[in-house]
Amino acid sequence: MTGIFNYSAIILLLPLFVFAFTGLFGSRFKPGFSGILGTTGLGIITFLSYLIAYRYFFAQGPVDGIFPKLIPYNILWLHFTDKLSIHMGILLDPISVMMLVVITTVSFMVHLYSIGYMQGESGYVRYYAFLSLFTFSMLGLVLATNIFQMYVFWELVGVSSYLLIGFYYNKASAVAAAKKAFIVTRFADLGFLIGILILSYYTGTFDFNLITGSDQSIFAGGASVTFMGISVFTWAALLIFMGGAGKSAMFPLHIWLPDAMEGPTPVSALIHAATMVVAGVYLVARLFPFYTTQAPDVLEVIAYVGGFTSLFAAVIACTQFDIKRVLAYSTLSQIGYMMLALGVSGYGHHEGLGFMASMFHLFNHAMFKALLFLGAGSIIHAVHSNSMQDMGGLRKYMPITHITFLIACLTIAGMPFLSAFFSKDEILVAAYMHHKLLFGVEYLVAGITAFYMFRLYFNIFWNNDRQYHHEPHESPAVMTIPLVVLAFGSVFAGYLPFSRMVTSDSMPFDTHMNLGIAIPSVLIGLAGIGIAMMMYFRKTMIPDTLIKNLGALYRWTYHKFYVDEIYLFITKKIIFRYISAPVAWFDRHIVDGLMNGIAWTIAAVSQRIRGLQTGQVQEYGFVFVVSAVGLVLLFIWFLV
Repeated sequence: MTGIFNYSAIILLLPLFVFAFTGLFGSRFKPGFSGILGTTGLGIITFLSYLIAYRYFFAQGPVDGIFPKLIPYNILWLHFTDKLSIHMGILLDPISVMMLVVITTVSFMVHLYSIGYMQGESGYVRYYAFLSLFTFSMLGLVLATNIFQMYVFWELVGVSSYLLIGFYYNKASAVAAAKKAFIVTRFADLGFLIGILILSYYTGTFDFNLITGSDQSIFAGGASVTFMGISVFTWAALLIFMGGAGKSAMFPLHIWLPDAMEGPTPVSALIHAATMVVAGVYLVARLFPFYTTQAPDVLEVIAYVGGFTSLFAAVIACTQFDIKRVLAYSTLSQIGYMMLALGVSGYGHHEGLGFMASMFHLFNHAMFKALLFLGAGSIIHAVHSNSMQDMGGLRKYMPITHITFLIACLTIAGMPFLSAFFSKDEILVAAYMHHKLLFGVEYLVAGITAFYMFRLYFNIFWNNDRQYHHEPHESPAVMTIPLVVLAFGSVFAGYLPFSRMVTSDSMPFDTHMNLGIAIPSVLIGLAGIGIAMMMYFRKTMIPDTLIKNLGALYRWTYHKFYVDEIYLFITKKIIFRYISAPVAWFDRHIVDGLMNGIAWTIAAVSQRIRGLQTGQVQEYGFVFVVSAVGLVLLFIWFLV
């Protein structure tokens, strides 16, 4: 393979070099050097990613009507049998090239933004080293040629997120949040690993091209094998999805994501827009032909999990006051949209509408959600608080942040001619074609999304003219330029001919807007905006009255339906008390007691007999003579 595609290795390895150099030598330079080095490195690979995307989708285009799968590099790493081996390589196809653009764009904006946001932080060098490691890990994940290589980088993403969420390691809540994210996703990743092992055992390969290819003979060995009445490939698909559900924070493995807000706000933008949370969606998309042919029932599970998560998270977002937590639950809801779209999709030409819509929404979501988080960071930077109760009237002080944040809110609300309007319409059409109940759920979620986002917007920028101790001011250009760039992406990303680029079978097709679904969706969004405006545009008693009237329902929603408390009850009151405590007692008293008893016995016996070895020749001679005489007398006794 020659040409621009060979530069894909630079895209993968440059962030690794920046991480190693910054981590080892960054402290020897002025602090700002790390930010400039990291941002320059990301700028280079972003430029290369756009070149590759242009060449792949437009200059070269489909070959015989299909976008080809290119493997510029594929190096043997571990060899097990003639059929089973693990390679480290780079796979370029429509979804991996699309993800290259998403990851590098958002990461570059975050790197640039962080030069201003993190200025003066004591861990500035460490922060940029971790950002580069995170970017390298995610790029390795999406470019993987086989599922085991993906798993290696999957775990690196987990480690990177742990380091970034716990960046403020002297803050107890940040340390707890990092541990929570790490532990929850480790349980999910155990399922992922078991699923990989089952799949590879019965197919004899880890290679994506073979697992998702048209040749179904590799599945013949496990076609008749079942466990508890369910085929092994269905089990493998469920367990692999378990890993994806953990990374993408699907219910009930969602509890780590809101707490991940303890990290720096630019980190939140990176995790929630382009990297960790979309890894699960990408995993299902990467294995989509396998799901449709070998485990179609699992797709229905994915659709229901996605639909429930989108509604569950959207309802909770309506009651939160920390602006970053509102955006975190918004992310959960939007990822649920993407999972639902994959779950209701078929495989093939127009049957793959849900697949295309999911990837389209992932692409658009990266732009407007990164904009929302970076906008929130700009606001927090100005007022030194995360609570919308400490905000109001900021439009006068922060005009650029205000306009770009408004664009992002309108986009996520699905307003016409903005990017999410197009991708949400395709998701709703796919849901309507395959599952009317989930279609109705997503219509409802569309209205709730518009409500909670404009509840956030009006409370921050309007509501009342709050008196601030220190007058807020607009962020510096190094922070506002990324906002403007992402606002541009939020508006125009939806005009890409996505169905001509990213499809389930790599064959382009045409789509058209379904006005019968789009118009009611817009009206529901406008209703949500209108209700939010009535309640929060100016300070009124309506919210307080509503909270009082809702009573227990509001308390349950505000406390996130006590899912965290349920987890704590199960772990502390049941697992720790009735399982861990008896195991610990057995280990301490039986296992340790047995070992300690043996050691004590040996020590006691040794104490008693140590006098037999004094090192004095006279004593040894005396014992020898006495023993010899004793043996002679004993011999004579037996003879007589």
